Parts: sequence; C-alpha cells; structure tokens
Amino acid sequence: MKIDDETLEKLIKAGKIAAEVREYARKLVKPDMKLIDIATELEKMITSKGGYPAFPVNLSINEEAAHYSPKIGDTKKVSEGDLLKIDLGVHIDGYIADTAISLVVGDNRPDLERIINATEEALEKALIIIGPGTHLSDIGGVIEDTIKKHGFYPIVNLSGHQIDRWNLHAGLSIPNYRSGHQALPSEGVFAVEPFAVLNGRGLVKEGIPGGIYRVIRDHRIRDKVARELFENIKANFRTLPFSERWCLEFASPEEVKRGLLVLQRVGAIMQYRVLKDVPGSYVAQSEHTVVLVRGEKYIITK
Repeated sequence: MKIDDETLEKLIKAGKIAAEVREYARKLVKPDMKLIDIATELEKMITSKGGYPAFPVNLSINEEAAHYSPKIGDTKKVSEGDLLKIDLGVHIDGYIADTAISLVVGDNRPDLERIINATEEALEKALIIIGPGTHLSDIGGVIEDTIKKHGFYPIVNLSGHQIDRWNLHAGLSIPNYRSGHQALPSEGVFAVEPFAVLNGRGLVKEGIPGGIYRVIRDHRIRDKVARELFENIKANFRTLPFSERWCLEFASPEEVKRGLLVLQRVGAIMQYRVLKDVPGSYVAQSEHTVVLVRGEKYIITK
C-alpha cells in the first residue's frame, strides 16, 4: 500500500478515534454488563466520531483469545473477576487502525493484572525496536522474552499482522516468539499484538462460531433474501469482517440468520471461530498499530 500524505492523514485519524474509544471502554465495562451492550456502544461511538468499525468489536473472556463478538439477541455477560479482551478497529475510507486492551472486570485480581502488565510491557518494547528492516524474529524475541520474564508464556500460534487498505490481515505476520528472519519493509501498516497466557498451553484452538463473518468470494445466489443480503454486505462492508448484528439494517433478524446460513453453505462467506486456550486459563492481549513511511514511525493508536 502506497502511503502518501492523504493516506497518512486518514490512518492517523482512524488511530485517534480507535484510541479514544479504547480508553472509553476501560470506564464503560462493569460486572454483569451484556456483551452486546458493550459492543454496540463502542461501535456507535466510532461512527459518532467520524469513523467506521473495521470489524465487529471482539469481546473475548478468560481462556478466549479472540473472535467472539455478540450475536443478535446475545445474552452473554461479563462477570466479576473475568479477564476481558477488547479488540476494536476503525477505518477511514478503508484505511485501518487496530488496537486492543485487556482488563479485569470489577474484582481485584493481582494475578490477572500481572499478565496484563506483561503483554503491555512486551508491546512497548516491541514498538521501540520496530522499524524499516527490523527482523520479525527480533520483534518476536523481545515479546517472548518479556512475557516469560513475568512468568507467563506467549501464545505462539497468534500473531500481529500487516494491514492494507480494506484488508485487515495482509502480507506479513508479526510473531510473538522467535520465529523466522524476514525483515520488515521500509513502508507499511502493522498491528503488533502480544498474547500471553496464565495456566494455559500457549496454543489456541478453534471453538464455537464467533459471530464474525467475512466475504470469501462472489457467488450467484438463487435465494432472494440471501441474494439481497449478500449485495448489501458487499456494498457496505466490502472485504472487511462484519457482524450479523450489522445486517439488521438490511433485513429482519430471521431473514439475516437464514440468509447468512445460505451464504455460508454456498461458500460466499465464512464465519470466524472463537480462538481459545484450555479451560481455566486466562489469556491477555495488548495491541497498537504502527505506520512506517519515509523513514518515520507513527504509533497511531497511542
């Protein structure tokens, strides 16, 4: 992606909105809140500030690492002492900023605060060294060493990622451990996101469907409801992940659920599954987006 002055301005604006919404989320979450209320309020705040959600707000609890977003009519709540990951993205004209925090809901849990601190410190140290030509293995090594220094393990099959216009996961992956030797290019947008786990394996597996979808390919759809829904999805969300909740703008809840099922069956869209470590574990995540351009480094979500 070529980053000219106009593109950089849009990225910086997206990052500013993402940072403001992320920090508001720290104050918003209270025990017994429904996840759907948290997600809806944060997504509305993004649009009120002049941006668009780049993907549905992810609200992953305890051993869940990523990819849970509330569905239509979702009744799931956060409880006292939960470790909640809030991962959100903002785009301006397809230019994306991605950021995440972890927080303990309500209760004072020093063990969980320590693992959060580990990911935050790992992120800060990675951001210091990241730059044109930095080897991915060195970034992963800094993250791994910092997390292990705190007595935890990095999750080795989750990583940061390069970002392109209208493409949340593009090109390079940024590991959370020493792996690979490829160097970063001189220009680009990168999300750095350390994950650490307490009482887990440091590996995630796919679980239940997470309520987040993405268009895979164009397809001729015979079913009228599904066809019209698909056209609206492509027009409004393009190649970015979306929520079934967002589709209520186009159809009734019953039509949305049936239409999405048809679209999955024919292979036009896919649904992400929740990624989780073992039951009883606690996963923490921290994330910022970095723009490298013309020898400069902009951490746009700080």
